[in-house]
Formats: sequence, structure tokens, C-alpha cells
Amino acid sequence: MDSRLSQLPCGYIETDMQYTIINVNETFLVWTNFKREDLIGKHIEKLFSSSSKLIFHSYLYPNMSIYRLVDELFIHVQNTEGQTIPCLVNVKQLQSEEEVFVSFVFMSMKKRIDYEREVRHAKKLLEEAYKEKTIAFEDLHRINKEIEKKQEQLICINEELKEISNTDNLTGIANRRWFQQQLTHHVIKYNQEGVPFSLLVLDIDHFKQVNDTYGHAVGDLVLAQLALILNTAARENDTAARFGGEEFVLLLGETAEDEAIQIAQNLNIKIEQTIWPTIGRMTVSIGCATFKEGDTEKSIFEHADEALYATKRNGRNHATQYELMT
Repeated sequence: MDSRLSQLPCGYIETDMQYTIINVNETFLVWTNFKREDLIGKHIEKLFSSSSKLIFHSYLYPNMSIYRLVDELFIHVQNTEGQTIPCLVNVKQLQSEEEVFVSFVFMSMKKRIDYEREVRHAKKLLEEAYKEKTIAFEDLHRINKEIEKKQEQLICINEELKEISNTDNLTGIANRRWFQQQLTHHVIKYNQEGVPFSLLVLDIDHFKQVNDTYGHAVGDLVLAQLALILNTAARENDTAARFGGEEFVLLLGETAEDEAIQIAQNLNIKIEQTIWPTIGRMTVSIGCATFKEGDTEKSIFEHADEALYATKRNGRNHATQYELMT
């Protein structure tokens, strides 16, 4: 690591695209009492408290997958003794001439939080001092408002997390954001433990004709009923989600190639035999892909999508397995 980066007054870590640590500066090691060899090659979640890991899964990973950037996320880093260090972290995906990597810049918030504690203590002393002195009431009220404003600024970053929704409003099943989080989870589990998983991408055949012929209200009913079928078919480790428009995904946990294509074919049969509101009959085209060594979140989706379009080119209403195309 460049000596200037190593001596920065903030913590600095680089990871690969699976968030395995490949570089760490001296400042971060001093903060946490870790040795460099304790961290190199380890997943970055090793450094975080349980609550911060939840924040990573629900906020950081999805945003990195979509925007490649996260600004001012409030988390707690753990040192070698399990003590937590409050930090603001900025994260960005970067590319050098040799590789793509993720950089983490940590700013310690301990002094700022200590200052807030001192401010709250000062507030208490002021309240006691001016309890019976009405002449100072207006000044005390102003000071209280200033303190409350500082407290709100310290927690505003995490307030946005409470507003995040993981459900598709129309169909009631998981939305694209939640699917992306679960896909990230399965990729990490595969890379750490070798647990297989597969992905189905489904598209309703001739859905535009449904909307044009029967109207969007009927089209919405069809989308909702298909979502119900997929959610019912999903097992404990599966995730059914609406990806967008008439396209759905089914993430199959702990599922290899043979089982994945069988599930896809069973869905084709189930959907074709279902009586749909107003339109009567309907079919779907399905693309199927299984995660392999060297795959990424992007590549497995591209493989399933490629298999889906092969299905459409070859008559629709069946499933195509990517692994049999190559």
C-alpha cells in the first residue's frame, strides 16, 4: 500500500468484489489492534457488530450493486477485544489497470459522540441550575433546541433505513431490491461454503396482447396471480420476486442444475393448466442458470436471461437451461 494511504488520519481498507480484504492501512490497524495478517483474506463482515452486518445486507450491498457507491453510512467496527468503534464509512467501487476493487474509508465518530454526551450532560446541569429561575427560561429553551438539532443530525443517516421497503406494491411478493440482497447473500455463501444455487427468470408470453385486449386492470390481476403461484412454489431457501413489468425471478437456494430445470418445467405445466381471470389460459417462458465457479451476480443473471430469450426464439412456453446451450 502507498505509504501516504497507510498514514492517513482515517481508516482505509480495500476489498475484492466479494468483499474479501486485500489491503488495510496502518491507521485502521492501530484503531482496532488487529495485525495485518489477521485481516488480509478475511471477509469484511468480520469487522462489524451484528447490527452493522444487518445494515450491510439491507443497505450497503444493494446500493453497491446498483450505484457502486455508498456515502456516510453509520456503522460500528469491532476491535480485537469485541469493543465497538462508531464510524462513518464511505464506500466506492474503483478500477485500476490490473483489477476492480472496493475501497472503504472509515472516519471515527467516537470524539463526536463523546462531545454529544458532554452536551447532554451540560443540558442536565443547565436544567438544574435554571429550574427556579424563570428569567433564564428563554435562553434555556434555545439551548435545548440546539442540542436536539445536533442529536437529530447524528442519527439522520440511519433514519432512512427504516423507510426501505422490500415488497412489490402490485403483487405483494418481494421486489427487485430484496431479490438483489438475497442474490448477494447466495453468492457470498457459495464463495465461502460452496453452497450451490440457481436462478430462474420468467417472462409472461404475449403479455402486451393481454393489456391491449383486456386492459391494464386485468393485466394487473394476471401479474398478481402469477406472483401467488411463484410464492407458493418457493421453498424455505427460495426467493420469488417481481423483477419489473411482466418479468419475474425465482432464486433457488441449495439447488443444482438438474433440480433447477425440473422446478422450471413444473412451473410451465402449473401455469399452463391454471385458469386465469378473464383471459382463460396463459403461458410463460423461462430461462434457467446455475451459479458456477467464476460467476458473479451480473453473470448468472445474464446467463438466465440469455436462456430466457432462447426459449422465446424456440416457441415459448417451456424452460431452457443455460448450461445445455454452451
